[in-house]
Amino acid sequence: MAHKTLTISEEAYNSLKRLKRKGESFSDVILRITRSADLLEYVESTDFSEELADKIEEVYRARELVKGRRVEF
Repeated sequence: MAHKTLTISEEAYNSLKRLKRKGESFSDVILRITRSADLLEYVESTDFSEELADKIEEVYRARELVKGRRVEF
């Protein structure tokens, strides 16, 4: 497997480190968060305010209602 070196800010490194689960590499974290691209999951896993998470959940619910799907949170 080829490897690349990335330069990221201290803030970006700390954000990735907070998302990192036991046994995961940083590559695993990046792949997990970019594959799922689930905004709500990302917001819940960071230090965003509860108010922001609630607003995003509200938008998700509204969009799913428009599409005719039911979403469980």
